Amino acid sequence: MFRGAAKVTLDDKGRMVIPTRYRERLLERSAGQLVVTVDRDGECLLLYPLNDWEQVEQRLMDLPSLHAQSRRLQRLMVGHATDLSLDGHGRMLLPQELREFAGLDRHAMLIGQGSRCELWDETRWMERRDAWLKSEAATTDLPAQLDSLSL
Repeated sequence: MFRGAAKVTLDDKGRMVIPTRYRERLLERSAGQLVVTVDRDGECLLLYPLNDWEQVEQRLMDLPSLHAQSRRLQRLMVGHATDLSLDGHGRMLLPQELREFAGLDRHAMLIGQGSRCELWDETRWMERRDAWLKSEAATTDLPAQLDSLSL
């Protein structure tokens, strides 16, 4: 399970060291093999252990291909899916196209999301996080599932 937020840095070649707590999970789940793809909202990248990605990919490909929204998801998420491996130093090399898609430069945030992680440009993450917090503070209308959630 991936949880928590970690600041990470990309070097000039686009390599990023995976934080130890995430690296251990990746090694345990998929021997350091992972898949990186684009998020459907276009704001970040999604990192999956290979085994978990294969399940997601199968569900995506099982969607009806004649449905426009299904095709869009397949084209974006499967079409941009890239197999990566962690090197001996726990680094992965992010392709330039994916870095450009997510607006990644040097400083980034790795956000644990259960079976996957999101990789955000640090500034974009801070702006979106703050906007979400403001919009939640103004919202008192919760879906039934969240209404019963006590934190």
